[in-house]
Amino acid sequence: MRTVLFGLLIVLLALTSHAANAAPQTAQSAVASRSAEYVDISEYLTSDADINAWYSATSQLRKNFDDVCGDTFCEGDYSNIQSLDYRCSVEKNTGVIGRCVWVFAASNTEVNAKTGNILVDNQHWRCRSPLAPKTRIADLIAALNVTNPIHAILPGTSKSIYDGLVDCL
Repeated sequence: MRTVLFGLLIVLLALTSHAANAAPQTAQSAVASRSAEYVDISEYLTSDADINAWYSATSQLRKNFDDVCGDTFCEGDYSNIQSLDYRCSVEKNTGVIGRCVWVFAASNTEVNAKTGNILVDNQHWRCRSPLAPKTRIADLIAALNVTNPIHAILPGTSKSIYDGLVDCL
């Protein structure tokens, strides 16, 4: 009996020692994760020039999508895909992008001839932009402020937002 109790005591001490050693790593991880705080791009941009450049780029992206939609993504079951929002998260102290997502929605509707009901099949997509790690928002805005931002090569990559849509839609 003493041997069993002694064995349990050793196991308990080992577990306590392991937990004590793991605690500083967990605390360090918590501090590291707190040091990076992401905000919506609308909260990050402060200068009128940056805000206007961002809205100009996203407006042009929507126009570009409308131009390419009919010949590409808007064929098949969902012919009415609509751009809802292009949004980026930005690390508020460094300007590094966390992620950019373009949100789309579409539907396919049919009338039931016998009941008059309208059957709706709706769909939505969250398309990530293929950004390079550590891309700064200023660099993305500069890259997208062109006539055809949907096809602009993204900073640090050989891809465009369009390439991300092909993988998504």
